[in-house]
Amino acid sequence: MPFLASRGRALAGAVLVVLAISLLSGCGLHSYDQGPPPRTGKRGGEAATEQKPADAPPPQVTPAPKGTFKPYTQSGRTYEPLFSADGYREEGLASWYGLQFHGRKTANGEVYDMYSMTAAHRILPMGTRLKVENLENGRVAEVRVNDRGPFVDPDRRVIDLSFAAARELGTDKPGLARVRISSIGRIEGFTGTDLAGRFYIQVGAFTVRNNADRLAARLVRDGYKNTRVEQADVDGQTFWRVQAGVFPSLNAAEQGQETLRREFPQAFVIADR
Repeated sequence: MPFLASRGRALAGAVLVVLAISLLSGCGLHSYDQGPPPRTGKRGGEAATEQKPADAPPPQVTPAPKGTFKPYTQSGRTYEPLFSADGYREEGLASWYGLQFHGRKTANGEVYDMYSMTAAHRILPMGTRLKVENLENGRVAEVRVNDRGPFVDPDRRVIDLSFAAARELGTDKPGLARVRISSIGRIEGFTGTDLAGRFYIQVGAFTVRNNADRLAARLVRDGYKNTRVEQADVDGQTFWRVQAGVFPSLNAAEQGQETLRREFPQAFVIADR
């Protein structure tokens, strides 16, 4: 069970939908659906009311979570990401995910690299650094959270490791191992509800450089003054990726993404950290 020093409330109690275990691919599901926070203040189908003195001060309004801090729903369960990882500890099974997700977008907008020391966690803030100890052989590794999961067998699994991290811990061959995870230090650029840094929004990829340059020039005229064109080689094919920016925080980038998706429905955030 996790120990949460920064958030004094229990997160357990929801019914989990247990999916089939896949030892090779780890979580098996790395997309998640954004969902609104659960409704409160209703009982028996009618809105609950509360009588207050006439001179009572107006209640303080807590800003709604944004971006990767927003509650999301996966496999019938709603998760509420934490605003801090300070003092976090947890024990359970670690799985790993590798080749079939290599090169795909992660939950924080990065591209998953199975050879980097990263991991997926269901509720910890993006950028959290974790010490992961394999309780079966004593080996230790340090990873950075940049994705959401695991969603397969969530009653038992607490973290989904990259292939590199699994190999470091000696869990790549057995597929699963019991681990203890604990947060390390503070997240660079983390403000409590946002993550500072350099972020771009990829709006398209072209095989012809001139087409990419024309779109980039138009985005610059539209106010995205630091738009760039990045070369990428995928399976022997060269692509020119157009990335609008630059945005100073994850929240700002996600707001920009909403605007750009009106014209570019497949636009997504890229972290340049």
